[in-house]
Amino acid sequence: MIVIVGSGIAGLSAALAATGGLGPEADAVGHDAEVLLVSKGSFLESNTLHAQGGVAAALFHDDDPSLHAQDTLAAGDGLCDPTAVDVLTTAGVQRMNELLAEGVHFDRADDGSLLRGLEAAHSKPRVVHAGGDATGRVLEHDVAALVLANPRIHLLEYAFLTDLRISDGRVCGITVLLDVGAGHDGGKGNDSYTAGLIDRARRSPSHRIDIDAGSVILATGGSGQLYPYTTNPEIATGDGVAAAWRAGAQIADLEFYQFHPTALAVGEHFLISEAVRGEGAQLLDEQGVRFMPGVDRRAELAPRDVVARANFAVMQRQSGRPVRLDLSTVKVPDGKDDTLESFLRRRFPTIDAYTHSLGFHWESQTIPVTPAAHYSMGGICTDVYGRSSIPGLYAAGECARSGVHGANRLASNSLLEAMVFGHRAGISALRDGEALEGKHAPLDHTSDEAADGYAQRRPHDHWQVASPHAVKQRLTAIEIPDYGNTRSDDGGQSAIWERDRIQHEMWTHVGVLREQSGLQQAVSSLGVALTCADGCCRKQSTQEQAISDREAEHSYDENVRALENRNLLTIGYLSARAALERRESRGAHARTDFPDTDAEAVSRRYVLASATAAASTTDRTLPIPVFSSTTYTEASYAQSSHAQSSYIQSTQRHDRPGRVQGAENEGNGKTC
Repeated sequence: MIVIVGSGIAGLSAALAATGGLGPEADAVGHDAEVLLVSKGSFLESNTLHAQGGVAAALFHDDDPSLHAQDTLAAGDGLCDPTAVDVLTTAGVQRMNELLAEGVHFDRADDGSLLRGLEAAHSKPRVVHAGGDATGRVLEHDVAALVLANPRIHLLEYAFLTDLRISDGRVCGITVLLDVGAGHDGGKGNDSYTAGLIDRARRSPSHRIDIDAGSVILATGGSGQLYPYTTNPEIATGDGVAAAWRAGAQIADLEFYQFHPTALAVGEHFLISEAVRGEGAQLLDEQGVRFMPGVDRRAELAPRDVVARANFAVMQRQSGRPVRLDLSTVKVPDGKDDTLESFLRRRFPTIDAYTHSLGFHWESQTIPVTPAAHYSMGGICTDVYGRSSIPGLYAAGECARSGVHGANRLASNSLLEAMVFGHRAGISALRDGEALEGKHAPLDHTSDEAADGYAQRRPHDHWQVASPHAVKQRLTAIEIPDYGNTRSDDGGQSAIWERDRIQHEMWTHVGVLREQSGLQQAVSSLGVALTCADGCCRKQSTQEQAISDREAEHSYDENVRALENRNLLTIGYLSARAALERRESRGAHARTDFPDTDAEAVSRRYVLASATAAASTTDRTLPIPVFSSTTYTEASYAQSSHAQSSYIQSTQRHDRPGRVQGAENEGNGKTC
């Protein structure tokens, strides 16, 4: 059984790939792989669902994956892995063409051609969108329908990942806490396998159960709830990264957190898509003066970190009051609408409805905006096949550090990354499992991958192969400091910091701008809080019967909230520590006391010292295993599994083009 945790586009893509194809094509693959897709809440709730913007891909006649790669590398500020970027931009074209052939409802012009938009730091208009500013919602629903139609994918909802299970140095399953009172059908109905899991959870005193797995793929999204101002939904609490850290996986680049420049400064801090600025909106200070042309030659279309820091600096000069976004400069396309109001209603229906619900008429008045936590470039270290440093554990999407984003993600690359590397993780989990069971057929030795020795290596041997293209790495083992018995006597949730306290600490000291004294304070206070939280949760996991009555006093939501806060404290502590140790400003990481960028780009990885036999002290520098690097071609990867072959055959049957002709209409943006 392959277990996938997370039901956003990364998890959905992994599930489809592991079971052989899209929709009805799944049955054409000659294997009997079964997948359990685990969702923290309802099946459709995910970061993907809330993504306003589009998908960047070189689908058009005047574009090329190499140009997309150049833009991605430039945005990453020296920390992208060129091989991973090549995979992203090349395979992304095929993934998108497959979705288009399956009927995913991307926006089109009247003549049927794809609409596309230009976003910050892109050299070409290549961002396609769906539902105007609801790309994530459309993508999630359309791809979820393919998953629901696949009989080999089992669905378990309202199951919170508490920890990974490790045996003999390899992942052997997960432990989850179930909400036994919730509906668990996801529109698919409980089959005998998931019904058995739910029944076991009902009979467990704490409703926790272990689930065996040959492989585990984490697709759990980001950790935006670290901050009080965030575009992320409530579920974004870093659960997968924290669980992988506790299991001993390598984690990297958590200091690089992208703050979106423009979220509404009131209400739920609703994101105002970058595409709004792409259409011509301008940023003003409270005196009505435009300031971005004096900051960067690209003005409002400068990279997000540049715009976010500029907005934050202006707000500091204004005693914290927000900057304003002016849409009077948006140009209405010829032949589309007579008024700006009707154009905005059609072009950005979700944002338009929300701003009006708060009493703003953004077509005629400026709206207050602020930077908000948006996307984590760091996470679980993976290679280009989604493999982590722990055998049997894979990661994809925002919880993974795949190497494509570097220090600052290029706009609208996130949904593409989730699709590409979710797909590859699904195939790898299937193929590595078959190799361990002696079922793997050798690759074609004429392929680039075979020439690199991939076919002769056992899974995870890639950790011992040097890459001539990899960013320089440094691995540090970290001990969680022992602050003594500072937790409450009963080991209950009262010992774990509340969410608002975590968010205040992170926003104040590990936010848009950082400096040494604030980071030192954050490392100290978050370290104490993490020690307390870990003590509480370890006691609960090892004394189930003893705490069953106490847990029964709390609802599933309350128990999950405490576990989420522990995970946020884990990510917060690691982020603060990484930000303190990076004495430079690069990409999304800005130090006011170290404003310059170092000449040498180094990606710092961290591993829990107690999980590594070679590490005995905090901050010990260890020899670091480096990912293998291959000359990537989509054709060579196509030979790596039966599942991928079915995709290629399907592509040929549908005569899917390598490029899609599209109108030059500037379209949606975000945020993805």
